[in-house]
Amino acid sequence: MVAAEETVFVEGSPCVVLDSVSMSYRVPTTASEGDVPESRIGRALRKISGKQAKVRVNALNELSLVVERGESVGIIGRNGSGKSTLMKLICGQEKATTGAVYASSTPILLGVNAALVPDLSGDQNIVLGCLAMGMDRKTIDEKFDSIVELSGLASSIHLPMKSYSSGMGSRLRFAIAAAVDPEILLVDEALNTGDAQFVDRSRQRMAELRNNAGSVFLVSHSLSTIEDMCSRVLWLDHGDLIMDGDPKTTTTAYKRFISRLANGHEKPAFQLRDASRRKLVAAQVKPRISGRRKLGEA
Repeated sequence: MVAAEETVFVEGSPCVVLDSVSMSYRVPTTASEGDVPESRIGRALRKISGKQAKVRVNALNELSLVVERGESVGIIGRNGSGKSTLMKLICGQEKATTGAVYASSTPILLGVNAALVPDLSGDQNIVLGCLAMGMDRKTIDEKFDSIVELSGLASSIHLPMKSYSSGMGSRLRFAIAAAVDPEILLVDEALNTGDAQFVDRSRQRMAELRNNAGSVFLVSHSLSTIEDMCSRVLWLDHGDLIMDGDPKTTTTAYKRFISRLANGHEKPAFQLRDASRRKLVAAQVKPRISGRRKLGEA
């Protein structure tokens, strides 16, 4: 797990390295144990007694990654493919079951569920969010107007956040998180909503972050957003890394996979997916981290 420590990597070295990382959970199940049928009443009584069975779910199978400074990495895949799990491991919200995560600085995760205070106005939440990320009041005053401009909320910035649409709230969270000039920014679905102006502004902001020797991770179901904003794309499916390549090649393969599934052609779809995975070249991690102190490990 990533810890808030001093920078480990020297300039020109990777921002983020995942070394043989995997994630699994043990979760309750109402399924009967073994092959013996069990009534619904029996399952309910077992749950009440605290003897409910558990199964292991593999949210993310073992993978290794090296992400360089200046890269914008898109992450695509079906629901349940492991996208959000990967983001949580990179930012340290979750501890990997196996392997270790390394980062040159503490990553900042921006998600649509990032918690601000609904009863406070947008401008009050800007102050609150910036203070929570370590800014002083002078810096907040200097950045306030640019945060409002990036969010596109205009006069709505003075209304309570609970009156915002989900898209308005997502845009405000992105604007706040991007204001701190993070070296490593993780964006989870926050750019899927908004008008063309917001998309243009957020694209420019992400380009500025990359130009400042940082890296950006973006999870999105919008493939056009991924293609426009990313220099590299990871395709995950059922916890496996299927492809790691340039945006056009990776999204095209993913579109073909989804199209075949949608048309009921499951066998050809999974053949395409498995063929793509076999072509994947494993990342060379050890030479990139040898001799350096770990920020965190499983």
